[in-house]
Amino acid sequence: MAKRQYQIYVVELSKRVFTENAKFRAANPQFNGVLECLYVGMTSKTPKERFLQHKTGYRNKKGYKLSSSIVEKYGSYLRPSLYNHIAPLATREEALKMERILALELRRKRYAVWFN
Repeated sequence: MAKRQYQIYVVELSKRVFTENAKFRAANPQFNGVLECLYVGMTSKTPKERFLQHKTGYRNKKGYKLSSSIVEKYGSYLRPSLYNHIAPLATREEALKMERILALELRRKRYAVWFN
């Protein structure tokens, strides 16, 4: 069986998320409105498959919602140029760590970023 790998991905969000979502706004006090609003995630699927799950409000067999409400409502499209440089990761723990590193790096560059 092929070993599962995890990928980091970035979704561009509508700027409406900044005005309409108080939690998003509170998490991004550095945002000046110039750059985009982004969501950073990690997945064992392809970024495209995962984006479609977000947009359709995907639930697993047990009925748990696996999509982010922010991406479901405000997600526009994937931004491969912001994540293609990151190689697939071997473990979920590594992927979660890299998701956080990339999200904070993008915030330092003045993007507004949401991640879990």
